[in-house]
Amino acid sequence: MTDPTPRRVRVRAPELVGKGGWLNTGDKQYTLADLRGRIVLLDFWTFCCINCLHVLDELRELEEKHADTVVVIGVHSPKFVHEAEHAAVVDAVERYGVAHPVLDDPELVTWKQYAVRAWPTLVVIDPEGYVVAQHAGEGHVHAIERLVTELEAEHEAKGTLRRGDGPYVAPEPQPTALRFPGKALVLPSGNFLVSDTTRHQLVELEPDGESVVRRIGSGARGFRDGPAETAAFSEPQGLALLDEGAVVVADTVNHALRRFDLATGEVTTLAGTGRQWWQGSPTSGPAREIDLSSPWDVAFFGGRVWIAMAGVHQLWAYDPVERTVAATAGTTNEGLVDGPGPEAWFAQPSELAATADRLWVADSETSALRWVEADGSVHTAVGTGLFDFGHRDGAAEQALFQHPLGVTALPDGSVAISDTYNHALRRFDPATGEVTTLATDLREPSDAVLVGDDIVVVESAGHRLTRLRLPEEAVKVASVAHRTQRAATEVAPGRLELDVIFQAPAGQKLDERYGPSTRLLVSATPPELLLSGEGAGTDLTRVLELNPGIAEGVLHVSAMAASCDDDGENEFPACHVHQQDWGVPVRLAEGGADRLPLVLAGLDAQTP
Repeated sequence: MTDPTPRRVRVRAPELVGKGGWLNTGDKQYTLADLRGRIVLLDFWTFCCINCLHVLDELRELEEKHADTVVVIGVHSPKFVHEAEHAAVVDAVERYGVAHPVLDDPELVTWKQYAVRAWPTLVVIDPEGYVVAQHAGEGHVHAIERLVTELEAEHEAKGTLRRGDGPYVAPEPQPTALRFPGKALVLPSGNFLVSDTTRHQLVELEPDGESVVRRIGSGARGFRDGPAETAAFSEPQGLALLDEGAVVVADTVNHALRRFDLATGEVTTLAGTGRQWWQGSPTSGPAREIDLSSPWDVAFFGGRVWIAMAGVHQLWAYDPVERTVAATAGTTNEGLVDGPGPEAWFAQPSELAATADRLWVADSETSALRWVEADGSVHTAVGTGLFDFGHRDGAAEQALFQHPLGVTALPDGSVAISDTYNHALRRFDPATGEVTTLATDLREPSDAVLVGDDIVVVESAGHRLTRLRLPEEAVKVASVAHRTQRAATEVAPGRLELDVIFQAPAGQKLDERYGPSTRLLVSATPPELLLSGEGAGTDLTRVLELNPGIAEGVLHVSAMAASCDDDGENEFPACHVHQQDWGVPVRLAEGGADRLPLVLAGLDAQTP
């Protein structure tokens, strides 16, 4: 007898545990038993992570379509110390419009139980409480949608599917003039223009920084040109004067640049299609025909509007005369590597500040201050990499920031850094190479602008602009250094098998019509960690040789796989790209693992 029910590898799902408790549930605490009968989708995320924010947006349609069968649960798993603070998680859930329950897991208990190695990771649990799929990175919603449909049919037939309302309880809206503002700009009139990010609007304020002159945008998430009252944005961030009469807006979640006419209030689109850029897409061409990826800030430099393209860890530029865009620096690999623009690595660049001869960059995920010379070369002033951060003043080579989202050029040639997760305003002086602290006790500062002898700080989590007198002397603070709290994976020195697991979603197959459908790129910090195995290739399994003389480091792994619908009758089947970057801290130890599995999509058959 043929069993029509599809067979899958199933693993009993570990319990959901988080010291911070549950959010968006009306104060109710849940266990997996409470969710039995529903399809549960765990989204392991952290609010600093741009890829995690992409997944939040990818999931919105699936959540709405399958609201009576699927329960999405965000498992917040922090990278930075600040992200382990419960109040910060509460803020982030509201800031990014998270419309499902969130488990706050500051000690990474559930992360470890599910053997998660990357942000974001999605885990599907069937109505009987078994893990049936795991996906790392972005671009997997089409596969999860197909799996959900299969699980609905299977468990409806078995009588194990329970339909109904989910546990989500929306928080009460707060009546503040601004709500998690992102960036600010001083207009020629002396007024401020602020991106009111969570409300999907721009707000013009009088010079007092409080009185509202007008709001631009309907306030509903969307992508629509038109008059100020009906135009729509989606979590706008960066602002820059395009000319005396217009502002260019980084419309982040719409993956677009918009133009706001100061006189008429009209909003139009300058660049982007509304679609997110994916590997293999064009990186230059007519601005309205090229996909962008989470542009976070914009700045006019060298006759072009430079773009902090946070979503792909690059800098791009828009030419307002030719109306074209092009990638200018960064490889799309996440990390901290200096050199010629096309060879440099960034990690979520989040603000730009132009001077006459250089472009400063707040490179948030490496907690770094970088700059670009007029010749396009990239340099680092402060910062060492993805996993070291803190609050330490002094010589730049040992100074530390924590996820800075803003940088502002000062009149004396120094720069102010909005050191977001340290709740501080810092200063770097290129003349002395010293870092100092200008102000503390600011709630997640994300930008600052100069007004005369004052500096006006965007306190994003304080929902306000705060005016400070630029101090003549630096504030004294105790030095603190941190490393990301993820435990290093113990591996044996010498031979290590790297195994990226990818199983094409049901009904799809690897797309090999035009050559290899997979790609693997491996490097290490420090580079000496790898004796062999670095570089690019097409096989998702590779043997690495680890240097026994290096005690610990980070393996940087980037994997891509393309799959298409397995439909021989269709000449042009729907195809999808699956991609993820991992930074895996490793510690070399005798008796350590000789295999490192990383799940891109599917389940590791060798997991005990």
